[in-house]
Amino acid sequence: MERVLLKGGHIVDPFNGWDGPGDILIEDGTIREVKIHARGDSLEGIRLEGCEVYDLRGLHVLPGLVDMHVHLREPGFEYKETIRTGTRAAVKGGITSVCCMPNTSPVNDNDTVTRYILQKAILEGSCDVYPIGAITKGQEGEELAEMGLMYEAGCVAFSDDGRPVMNSLLMRRALEYSKRFGKPVISHAEDINLSAGGLMNEGTLSLRLGLRGIPAESEVIMIKRDIELAALTGGRLHIAHVSTEGGVKAIREAKRAGIQVTAETCPHYFLLTEESVEGYNTNAKVNPPLRTERDLMAIREALADGTIDVIASDHAPHHRDEKNCEFELAAPGISGLETLLPLSLQLFHQGVLSLSEIVKKLATNPSEILSLRKGTLGIGAQADITIVDINLEQTIKAEAFLSKGKNTPFDGWTVNGAVVETFFRGRPLFGGLRDRLTRT
Repeated sequence: MERVLLKGGHIVDPFNGWDGPGDILIEDGTIREVKIHARGDSLEGIRLEGCEVYDLRGLHVLPGLVDMHVHLREPGFEYKETIRTGTRAAVKGGITSVCCMPNTSPVNDNDTVTRYILQKAILEGSCDVYPIGAITKGQEGEELAEMGLMYEAGCVAFSDDGRPVMNSLLMRRALEYSKRFGKPVISHAEDINLSAGGLMNEGTLSLRLGLRGIPAESEVIMIKRDIELAALTGGRLHIAHVSTEGGVKAIREAKRAGIQVTAETCPHYFLLTEESVEGYNTNAKVNPPLRTERDLMAIREALADGTIDVIASDHAPHHRDEKNCEFELAAPGISGLETLLPLSLQLFHQGVLSLSEIVKKLATNPSEILSLRKGTLGIGAQADITIVDINLEQTIKAEAFLSKGKNTPFDGWTVNGAVVETFFRGRPLFGGLRDRLTRT
Protein backbone atom coordinates (compact mmCIF):
# COMPACT_ATOMS: atom_id res chain seq x y z
CA MET A 1 0.00 0.00 0.00
CA GLU A 2 1.36 3.41 -1.00
CA ARG A 3 0.79 5.98 1.74
CA VAL A 4 1.45 9.72 1.60
CA LEU A 5 0.84 12.31 4.30
CA LEU A 6 0.55 15.98 3.35
CA LYS A 7 1.09 17.73 6.64
CA GLY A 8 0.44 21.25 7.83
CA GLY A 9 -0.45 22.93 4.53
CA HIS A 10 -3.25 25.48 4.25
CA ILE A 11 -6.11 23.46 2.77
CA VAL A 12 -8.56 25.33 0.51
CA ASP A 13 -11.57 23.24 -0.54
CA PRO A 14 -14.76 25.26 -1.04
CA PHE A 15 -16.75 22.10 -1.83
CA ASN A 16 -16.28 20.99 1.79
CA GLY A 17 -15.98 24.47 3.28
CA TRP A 18 -12.35 24.00 4.33
CA ASP A 19 -10.00 26.97 4.49
CA GLY A 20 -7.22 26.50 7.01
CA PRO A 21 -4.21 24.41 8.05
CA GLY A 22 -4.64 20.67 8.04
CA ASP A 23 -3.36 17.23 7.08
CA ILE A 24 -4.32 14.88 4.25
CA LEU A 25 -3.61 11.14 4.28
CA ILE A 26 -3.48 9.41 0.91
CA GLU A 27 -3.59 5.66 0.41
CA ASP A 28 -3.21 4.03 -3.00
CA GLY A 29 -4.12 7.21 -4.84
CA THR A 30 -7.24 7.97 -2.80
CA ILE A 31 -7.77 10.50 -0.02
CA ARG A 32 -8.46 8.50 3.17
CA GLU A 33 -8.30 11.07 5.97
CA VAL A 34 -8.51 14.85 6.19
CA LYS A 35 -7.80 16.62 9.45
CA ILE A 36 -8.49 20.34 9.78
CA HIS A 37 -6.51 21.83 12.66
CA ALA A 38 -9.08 24.53 13.42
CA ARG A 39 -11.60 21.80 14.26
CA GLY A 40 -9.23 20.24 16.74
CA ASP A 41 -8.70 17.20 14.52
CA SER A 42 -5.51 15.21 14.90
CA LEU A 43 -3.89 12.14 13.40
CA GLU A 44 -3.94 10.29 16.69
CA GLY A 45 -4.88 6.67 16.23
CA ILE A 46 -3.82 6.63 12.57
CA ARG A 47 -0.82 4.41 11.91
CA LEU A 48 1.71 6.29 9.88
CA GLU A 49 4.31 3.59 9.40
CA GLY A 50 5.53 3.41 5.82
CA CYS A 51 4.28 6.90 4.97
CA GLU A 52 5.99 9.45 2.84
CA VAL A 53 5.46 12.64 4.85
CA TYR A 54 5.60 16.09 3.26
CA ASP A 55 5.85 19.15 5.49
CA LEU A 56 3.73 21.74 3.67
CA ARG A 57 3.78 24.55 6.21
CA GLY A 58 3.74 27.87 4.38
CA LEU A 59 2.15 26.35 1.27
CA HIS A 60 -1.46 26.06 0.09
CA VAL A 61 -3.11 22.76 -0.75
CA LEU A 62 -5.80 22.93 -3.46
CA PRO A 63 -7.87 20.34 -5.30
CA GLY A 64 -6.31 19.49 -8.65
CA LEU A 65 -7.54 22.09 -11.14
CA VAL A 66 -10.09 21.28 -13.85
CA ASP A 67 -9.62 23.16 -17.12
CA MET A 68 -12.85 22.78 -19.09
CA HIS A 69 -11.64 24.50 -22.27
CA VAL A 70 -8.47 23.09 -23.82
CA HIS A 71 -7.31 22.39 -27.37
CA LEU A 72 -5.01 19.35 -27.31
CA ARG A 73 -4.85 19.32 -31.15
CA GLU A 74 -4.56 15.52 -31.40
CA PRO A 75 -5.56 13.83 -33.68
CA GLY A 76 -4.50 15.71 -36.77
CA PHE A 77 -2.52 18.72 -35.60
CA GLU A 78 0.28 17.08 -33.64
CA TYR A 79 2.75 19.68 -34.88
CA LYS A 80 0.93 22.17 -32.62
CA GLU A 81 0.37 19.91 -29.58
CA THR A 82 -0.17 16.29 -28.59
CA ILE A 83 -2.01 14.62 -25.76
CA ARG A 84 1.38 13.79 -24.26
CA THR A 85 2.77 17.34 -24.39
CA GLY A 86 -0.53 19.03 -23.55
CA THR A 87 -1.21 16.98 -20.44
CA ARG A 88 2.39 17.37 -19.33
CA ALA A 89 1.95 21.14 -19.60
CA ALA A 90 -1.33 20.87 -17.70
CA VAL A 91 0.13 19.16 -14.64
CA LYS A 92 3.01 21.63 -14.61
CA GLY A 93 0.29 24.26 -14.27
CA GLY A 94 -1.46 22.41 -11.43
CA ILE A 95 -4.21 21.06 -13.70
CA THR A 96 -5.12 17.39 -13.23
CA SER A 97 -8.20 17.24 -15.49
CA VAL A 98 -8.46 18.72 -18.99
CA CYS A 99 -11.52 18.84 -21.23
CA CYS A 100 -10.47 18.89 -24.87
CA MET A 101 -12.41 20.60 -27.62
CA PRO A 102 -13.42 18.70 -30.77
CA ASN A 103 -11.76 20.80 -33.49
CA THR A 104 -9.24 18.11 -34.36
CA SER A 105 -8.73 16.34 -37.68
CA PRO A 106 -10.83 14.30 -37.96
CA VAL A 107 -13.29 16.29 -35.87
CA ASN A 108 -14.42 14.55 -32.68
CA ASP A 109 -17.97 14.16 -33.98
CA ASN A 110 -18.33 10.39 -33.47
CA ASP A 111 -17.61 7.72 -30.91
CA THR A 112 -14.59 6.35 -32.78
CA VAL A 113 -12.64 9.60 -32.42
CA THR A 114 -13.80 9.95 -28.81
CA ARG A 115 -12.51 6.48 -27.96
CA TYR A 116 -9.22 7.19 -29.74
CA ILE A 117 -8.65 10.30 -27.61
CA LEU A 118 -9.44 8.44 -24.40
CA GLN A 119 -7.20 5.51 -25.28
CA LYS A 120 -4.36 7.82 -26.25
CA ALA A 121 -4.77 9.65 -22.94
CA ILE A 122 -4.53 6.38 -21.01
CA LEU A 123 -1.35 5.44 -22.85
CA GLU A 124 0.40 8.82 -22.97
CA GLY A 125 -1.42 11.32 -20.76
CA SER A 126 -0.13 12.75 -17.50
CA CYS A 127 -3.59 13.60 -16.19
CA ASP A 128 -7.25 12.80 -16.82
CA VAL A 129 -8.62 13.81 -20.23
CA TYR A 130 -12.33 14.36 -20.86
CA PRO A 131 -13.36 14.79 -24.51
CA ILE A 132 -15.97 17.33 -25.58
CA GLY A 133 -17.88 16.17 -28.64
CA ALA A 134 -18.91 18.31 -31.61
CA ILE A 135 -22.48 19.58 -31.84
CA THR A 136 -22.59 19.20 -35.62
CA LYS A 137 -20.93 16.82 -38.04
CA GLY A 138 -17.55 18.16 -39.07
CA GLN A 139 -18.37 21.31 -37.09
CA GLU A 140 -20.03 22.47 -40.30
CA GLY A 141 -23.27 23.59 -38.67
CA GLU A 142 -25.53 21.60 -40.99
CA GLU A 143 -26.41 18.33 -39.24
CA LEU A 144 -26.31 17.16 -35.62
CA ALA A 145 -23.39 14.91 -34.76
CA GLU A 146 -23.77 11.51 -33.08
CA MET A 147 -24.25 13.01 -29.62
CA GLY A 148 -25.71 9.88 -28.03
CA LEU A 149 -22.88 7.63 -29.18
CA MET A 150 -20.27 10.18 -28.12
CA TYR A 151 -21.87 10.48 -24.70
CA GLU A 152 -21.76 6.70 -24.29
CA ALA A 153 -18.11 6.71 -25.38
CA GLY A 154 -17.17 9.30 -22.74
CA CYS A 155 -17.87 12.85 -23.93
CA VAL A 156 -18.73 15.21 -21.06
CA ALA A 157 -20.22 18.09 -23.09
CA PHE A 158 -20.89 19.21 -26.65
CA SER A 159 -19.52 22.21 -28.53
CA ASP A 160 -18.54 23.41 -31.99
CA ASP A 161 -15.97 25.66 -30.33
CA GLY A 162 -14.04 27.65 -32.87
CA ARG A 163 -17.19 27.77 -34.98
CA PRO A 164 -20.57 29.04 -33.82
CA VAL A 165 -23.75 27.11 -34.57
CA MET A 166 -25.46 29.76 -36.67
CA ASN A 167 -28.55 27.66 -37.40
CA SER A 168 -30.93 28.40 -34.52
CA LEU A 169 -33.00 25.27 -35.14
CA LEU A 170 -29.91 23.07 -34.90
CA MET A 171 -28.87 24.78 -31.66
CA ARG A 172 -32.38 24.23 -30.31
CA ARG A 173 -32.23 20.53 -31.18
CA ALA A 174 -28.79 20.20 -29.58
CA LEU A 175 -30.07 21.69 -26.32
CA GLU A 176 -33.10 19.40 -26.39
CA TYR A 177 -31.11 16.28 -27.21
CA SER A 178 -28.36 16.90 -24.65
CA LYS A 179 -30.99 17.04 -21.89
CA ARG A 180 -31.25 13.26 -22.15
CA PHE A 181 -27.67 12.95 -20.95
CA GLY A 182 -27.63 15.79 -18.44
CA LYS A 183 -24.68 17.36 -20.25
CA PRO A 184 -24.25 21.02 -21.23
CA VAL A 185 -24.00 22.49 -24.68
CA ILE A 186 -21.06 24.89 -24.81
CA SER A 187 -21.66 27.93 -26.99
CA HIS A 188 -18.95 29.66 -28.99
CA ALA A 189 -20.97 32.88 -29.11
CA GLU A 190 -20.11 34.65 -32.34
CA ASP A 191 -22.23 35.98 -35.17
CA ILE A 192 -19.93 35.18 -38.07
CA ASN A 193 -21.75 37.58 -40.35
CA LEU A 194 -20.84 40.46 -38.04
CA SER A 195 -17.32 39.25 -37.32
CA ALA A 196 -16.41 38.07 -40.82
CA GLY A 197 -12.89 39.11 -41.69
CA GLY A 198 -12.37 40.72 -38.29
CA LEU A 199 -8.95 40.59 -36.68
CA MET A 200 -9.32 42.47 -33.38
CA ASN A 201 -11.87 44.42 -31.34
CA GLU A 202 -13.73 47.01 -33.39
CA GLY A 203 -12.99 50.55 -32.27
CA THR A 204 -10.69 53.52 -32.57
CA LEU A 205 -7.57 51.39 -32.18
CA SER A 206 -8.56 48.99 -34.97
CA LEU A 207 -9.15 51.98 -37.24
CA ARG A 208 -5.77 53.48 -36.38
CA LEU A 209 -3.99 50.16 -36.97
CA GLY A 210 -5.88 49.58 -40.20
CA LEU A 211 -7.21 46.22 -39.00
CA ARG A 212 -10.78 45.12 -39.59
CA GLY A 213 -12.66 44.99 -36.31
CA ILE A 214 -15.01 42.54 -34.59
CA PRO A 215 -17.82 44.37 -32.80
CA ALA A 216 -18.81 43.37 -29.27
CA GLU A 217 -22.32 42.81 -30.61
CA SER A 218 -21.06 39.75 -32.49
CA GLU A 219 -20.72 38.02 -29.12
CA VAL A 220 -23.65 39.64 -27.34
CA ILE A 221 -26.25 38.80 -30.00
CA MET A 222 -25.36 35.11 -29.98
CA ILE A 223 -25.28 34.92 -26.19
CA LYS A 224 -28.77 36.38 -26.09
CA ARG A 225 -30.00 34.01 -28.80
CA ASP A 226 -28.63 30.95 -27.02
CA ILE A 227 -30.08 32.08 -23.71
CA GLU A 228 -33.50 32.33 -25.34
CA LEU A 229 -33.07 28.82 -26.78
CA ALA A 230 -32.05 27.51 -23.36
CA ALA A 231 -35.18 29.06 -21.88
CA LEU A 232 -37.30 27.52 -24.63
CA THR A 233 -35.86 24.02 -24.31
CA GLY A 234 -34.92 23.81 -20.64
CA GLY A 235 -31.49 22.65 -21.79
CA ARG A 236 -28.19 23.33 -20.05
CA LEU A 237 -26.20 26.10 -21.73
CA HIS A 238 -22.60 27.06 -21.01
CA ILE A 239 -21.14 30.20 -22.61
CA ALA A 240 -17.45 29.90 -23.47
CA HIS A 241 -14.78 32.62 -23.20
CA VAL A 242 -17.01 35.61 -22.33
CA SER A 243 -15.25 38.85 -23.29
CA THR A 244 -17.85 41.65 -23.35
CA GLU A 245 -19.77 43.82 -20.93
CA GLY A 246 -22.96 43.19 -22.91
CA GLY A 247 -22.45 39.44 -22.68
CA VAL A 248 -22.04 39.69 -18.92
CA LYS A 249 -25.27 41.66 -18.59
CA ALA A 250 -27.21 39.10 -20.64
CA ILE A 251 -25.90 36.18 -18.59
CA ARG A 252 -26.60 37.96 -15.31
CA GLU A 253 -30.20 38.64 -16.33
CA ALA A 254 -30.66 35.04 -17.49
CA LYS A 255 -29.45 33.68 -14.18
CA ARG A 256 -31.81 35.95 -12.29
CA ALA A 257 -34.62 34.59 -14.47
CA GLY A 258 -33.75 31.03 -13.50
CA ILE A 259 -32.49 29.94 -16.91
CA GLN A 260 -29.92 27.10 -16.85
CA VAL A 261 -26.89 29.02 -18.02
CA THR A 262 -23.30 29.01 -16.80
CA ALA A 263 -20.32 30.90 -18.18
CA GLU A 264 -16.55 31.03 -18.32
CA THR A 265 -13.87 33.55 -19.10
CA CYS A 266 -10.10 33.36 -19.49
CA PRO A 267 -7.17 35.22 -17.87
CA HIS A 268 -6.51 37.32 -20.97
CA TYR A 269 -10.00 38.83 -20.73
CA PHE A 270 -9.53 40.06 -17.15
CA LEU A 271 -5.84 41.05 -17.46
CA LEU A 272 -5.41 42.43 -20.99
CA THR A 273 -7.18 44.88 -23.28
CA GLU A 274 -7.03 45.55 -26.99
CA GLU A 275 -4.03 47.79 -26.33
CA SER A 276 -1.91 44.60 -26.23
CA VAL A 277 -2.34 44.40 -30.02
CA GLU A 278 -0.27 47.59 -30.45
CA GLY A 279 2.71 46.93 -32.69
CA TYR A 280 0.70 44.20 -34.43
CA ASN A 281 1.50 41.73 -31.64
CA THR A 282 0.26 38.42 -33.01
CA ASN A 283 0.49 36.79 -29.58
CA ALA A 284 -2.38 39.07 -28.57
CA LYS A 285 -4.56 37.87 -31.44
CA VAL A 286 -7.31 35.70 -30.00
CA ASN A 287 -10.94 34.85 -30.75
CA PRO A 288 -13.00 36.44 -29.28
CA PRO A 289 -10.62 39.38 -29.37
CA LEU A 290 -9.24 41.33 -26.45
CA ARG A 291 -11.70 44.09 -25.66
CA THR A 292 -11.74 47.47 -23.90
CA GLU A 293 -10.96 48.48 -20.33
CA ARG A 294 -14.70 48.77 -19.70
CA ASP A 295 -15.23 45.17 -20.83
CA LEU A 296 -12.32 44.02 -18.68
CA MET A 297 -13.80 45.65 -15.58
CA ALA A 298 -17.19 44.08 -16.33
CA ILE A 299 -15.55 40.64 -16.55
CA ARG A 300 -13.87 41.18 -13.18
CA GLU A 301 -17.15 42.27 -11.61
CA ALA A 302 -18.89 39.22 -13.07
CA LEU A 303 -16.27 36.93 -11.57
CA ALA A 304 -16.69 38.58 -8.19
CA ASP A 305 -20.50 38.40 -8.11
CA GLY A 306 -20.72 34.87 -9.51
CA THR A 307 -22.18 35.74 -12.91
CA ILE A 308 -19.15 34.04 -14.47
CA ASP A 309 -18.71 30.59 -12.91
CA VAL A 310 -15.44 29.36 -14.37
CA ILE A 311 -11.96 30.51 -15.34
CA ALA A 312 -10.59 28.35 -18.17
CA SER A 313 -7.42 28.65 -20.20
CA ASP A 314 -8.82 28.22 -23.76
CA HIS A 315 -5.37 26.73 -24.33
CA ALA A 316 -4.76 27.17 -28.06
CA PRO A 317 -1.17 26.23 -28.93
CA HIS A 318 0.24 27.07 -32.34
CA HIS A 319 3.44 26.46 -34.23
CA ARG A 320 5.84 29.42 -34.23
CA ASP A 321 5.32 30.02 -37.94
CA GLU A 322 1.59 30.51 -37.38
CA LYS A 323 2.32 33.49 -35.14
CA ASN A 324 5.56 34.76 -36.68
CA CYS A 325 3.83 36.30 -39.68
CA GLU A 326 1.62 39.21 -40.69
CA PHE A 327 -1.19 39.95 -38.24
CA GLU A 328 -3.81 39.23 -40.89
CA LEU A 329 -2.41 35.74 -41.46
CA ALA A 330 -1.65 34.83 -37.84
CA ALA A 331 -3.70 32.12 -36.14
CA PRO A 332 -5.74 33.30 -33.14
CA GLY A 333 -5.08 31.78 -29.74
CA ILE A 334 -2.98 31.73 -26.60
CA SER A 335 -1.09 28.85 -25.01
CA GLY A 336 -2.46 29.01 -21.49
CA LEU A 337 -2.22 25.77 -19.48
CA GLU A 338 0.97 26.70 -17.63
CA THR A 339 -0.15 30.25 -16.81
CA LEU A 340 -3.80 29.62 -15.83
CA LEU A 341 -3.26 29.43 -12.08
CA PRO A 342 -0.58 32.10 -11.59
CA LEU A 343 -2.51 34.59 -13.72
CA SER A 344 -5.75 33.79 -11.88
CA LEU A 345 -3.96 34.33 -8.56
CA GLN A 346 -3.45 37.95 -9.56
CA LEU A 347 -7.17 38.40 -8.84
CA PHE A 348 -6.46 37.29 -5.28
CA HIS A 349 -3.49 39.61 -4.87
CA GLN A 350 -5.49 42.49 -6.35
CA GLY A 351 -8.41 41.90 -3.97
CA VAL A 352 -10.92 40.87 -6.64
CA LEU A 353 -11.50 37.28 -5.45
CA SER A 354 -10.69 35.30 -2.34
CA LEU A 355 -8.52 32.21 -2.69
CA SER A 356 -11.55 30.03 -2.03
CA GLU A 357 -13.45 31.79 -4.83
CA ILE A 358 -10.55 31.24 -7.22
CA VAL A 359 -10.56 27.51 -6.41
CA LYS A 360 -14.29 27.46 -7.13
CA LYS A 361 -13.69 28.97 -10.57
CA LEU A 362 -10.77 26.68 -11.38
CA ALA A 363 -11.87 23.36 -9.87
CA THR A 364 -15.19 23.09 -8.02
CA ASN A 365 -17.51 24.80 -10.51
CA PRO A 366 -16.20 23.19 -13.71
CA SER A 367 -16.46 19.80 -12.01
CA GLU A 368 -20.08 20.46 -11.09
CA ILE A 369 -21.01 21.84 -14.52
CA LEU A 370 -19.61 18.75 -16.26
CA SER A 371 -20.72 16.28 -13.56
CA LEU A 372 -17.17 15.13 -12.87
CA ARG A 373 -16.12 13.64 -9.56
CA LYS A 374 -13.32 16.18 -9.25
CA GLY A 375 -12.57 19.52 -7.64
CA THR A 376 -12.57 18.31 -4.03
CA LEU A 377 -10.18 17.05 -1.38
CA GLY A 378 -12.92 15.10 0.37
CA ILE A 379 -12.48 11.61 1.76
CA GLY A 380 -12.78 9.02 -1.00
CA ALA A 381 -11.82 11.43 -3.77
CA GLN A 382 -9.04 10.67 -6.23
CA ALA A 383 -5.93 12.27 -4.79
CA ASP A 384 -5.45 14.99 -7.41
CA ILE A 385 -3.86 17.83 -5.49
CA THR A 386 -2.10 21.08 -6.38
CA ILE A 387 0.49 22.52 -3.99
CA VAL A 388 0.97 26.27 -4.40
CA ASP A 389 3.16 29.01 -2.98
CA ILE A 390 0.76 31.90 -3.46
CA ASN A 391 3.40 34.56 -2.79
CA LEU A 392 6.37 33.16 -4.72
CA GLU A 393 7.39 35.64 -7.40
CA GLN A 394 8.09 34.20 -10.82
CA THR A 395 8.67 35.49 -14.32
CA ILE A 396 6.69 33.77 -17.06
CA LYS A 397 9.05 32.39 -19.70
CA ALA A 398 7.37 31.01 -22.80
CA GLU A 399 10.48 29.13 -23.88
CA ALA A 400 10.28 27.10 -20.66
CA PHE A 401 6.74 25.88 -21.43
CA LEU A 402 6.31 22.12 -21.68
CA SER A 403 3.57 22.77 -24.22
CA LYS A 404 4.66 22.85 -27.84
CA GLY A 405 2.87 26.18 -28.06
CA LYS A 406 4.99 29.11 -26.91
CA ASN A 407 2.44 31.69 -28.07
CA THR A 408 1.53 33.92 -25.14
CA PRO A 409 1.26 37.68 -24.61
CA PHE A 410 2.29 37.09 -20.99
CA ASP A 411 5.90 36.19 -21.80
CA GLY A 412 8.14 38.20 -19.47
CA TRP A 413 5.37 39.04 -16.99
CA THR A 414 6.29 38.89 -13.31
CA VAL A 415 3.53 37.38 -11.18
CA ASN A 416 3.06 36.29 -7.58
CA GLY A 417 2.08 32.65 -7.15
CA ALA A 418 3.55 29.43 -8.47
CA VAL A 419 2.75 25.72 -8.53
CA VAL A 420 5.29 23.88 -6.37
CA GLU A 421 4.03 20.34 -7.00
CA THR A 422 1.13 18.50 -8.59
CA PHE A 423 -0.09 15.16 -7.25
CA PHE A 424 -2.03 13.01 -9.69
CA ARG A 425 -3.67 9.92 -8.21
CA GLY A 426 -1.56 10.42 -5.13
CA ARG A 427 1.82 10.61 -6.83
CA PRO A 428 3.99 13.74 -7.11
CA LEU A 429 4.90 14.42 -10.72
CA PHE A 430 7.80 16.88 -10.57
CA GLY A 431 9.72 16.39 -7.34
CA GLY A 432 9.18 19.96 -6.23
CA LEU A 433 8.81 18.89 -2.60
CA ARG A 434 11.90 16.68 -2.26
CA ASP A 435 13.39 18.93 0.42
CA ARG A 436 10.21 18.60 2.49
CA LEU A 437 9.99 14.79 2.39
CA THR A 438 10.60 12.36 5.25
CA ARG A 439 9.67 8.69 5.57
CA THR A 440 8.21 6.97 8.61
